[in-house]
Amino acid sequence: MIRPVPHVAAMAPYALADLGSDMTSMAQNESAFPPSPRALAAARGAVTQALLYPDPDWIDLRHAIAETHDLDPDMILCGAGSMELIGCLIRAYAGDGRAVLGTEYSYAFAASAALQAQAVYRQVPESGLTVSIDAILDSVTPDVVLVFLCNPGNPTGTMVPNAEILRLRDDLPEHVLLVVDQAYAEFCDASNDPSGIFALAQRGDTVILRTFSKAYGLAGARVGWSCFPLAIAAQVRKLLNPNNIATASQMMAAAAIRDRAHMREMVRKTEAIRDPFANRCRALGIDVPHSHTNFVLLRFGDANQATEVDQTLKRAGLLMRGMAGYGLPDCLRATICDAPVMEHAASVLKGALS
Repeated sequence: MIRPVPHVAAMAPYALADLGSDMTSMAQNESAFPPSPRALAAARGAVTQALLYPDPDWIDLRHAIAETHDLDPDMILCGAGSMELIGCLIRAYAGDGRAVLGTEYSYAFAASAALQAQAVYRQVPESGLTVSIDAILDSVTPDVVLVFLCNPGNPTGTMVPNAEILRLRDDLPEHVLLVVDQAYAEFCDASNDPSGIFALAQRGDTVILRTFSKAYGLAGARVGWSCFPLAIAAQVRKLLNPNNIATASQMMAAAAIRDRAHMREMVRKTEAIRDPFANRCRALGIDVPHSHTNFVLLRFGDANQATEVDQTLKRAGLLMRGMAGYGLPDCLRATICDAPVMEHAASVLKGALS
């Protein structure tokens, strides 16, 4: 029998949400609204280039990102979703007994990527489902080389102010690389100015990750990007797949980020549905942390109640994401969908809990 290498054999597959063909998915944190019309037009225009390999350096896309966020385009790398960038970054800097430090309810793929790299992965307790900067600092040991911070958090939806992240960077040892995953940052950029976080990359010790999958409505295009210190970008670039992002996806993303007005309107519409839904859930006795994302975390009385509610939702054709894999068996995560779906979900929840 041909055997895999031991560390791969010991790994569990990365768990995505279960999807039913006859169900309305509220499990994937996809956008409730379509992408910019400019992005759709760009995709149609890309069809004639399908015979050619895509631009391996994402030149137009990098410049569109740089113009939007006032960044040096040479500091930007693009990936097939931010997952590719996370995996390559951890492989480049962890492994061989080196440790990656995440938080208790941080994005689970960071742990999977650490296992792939044969790195040690440790979780720091959160406080009230919110990242604790002091707990992170207290948990840094000599073998820690990378701290992975998801802000806003997934699956919690909670956020720490950027001023706290600046404090974290100032107090971390110089040899520790800080990675800030901001997949949902567009939902809080207006109140949490990101310029100071991007400026950390200039110091040479911080990486900032973002994605087009959420606020820009391009989950199916698979485009993520990151602002890297130049020396770190050079190492990570070695591990990225050549021609990793299809031409149509590059063109859609570049058009989408240039249409900031559309993105902001989609964020506003999402929030206008999210907050009343969260308040209706709280009125039913469900604990719902304030969310800074396009989803809400619903915390029930115990794991049994969460399971019963989940089954009721499924019978009604609604699929939320169970959170037992994150150590939150009493929780379901609900992606914000269009208003009729959220109205249906609120009604089913009321019936299940009455």
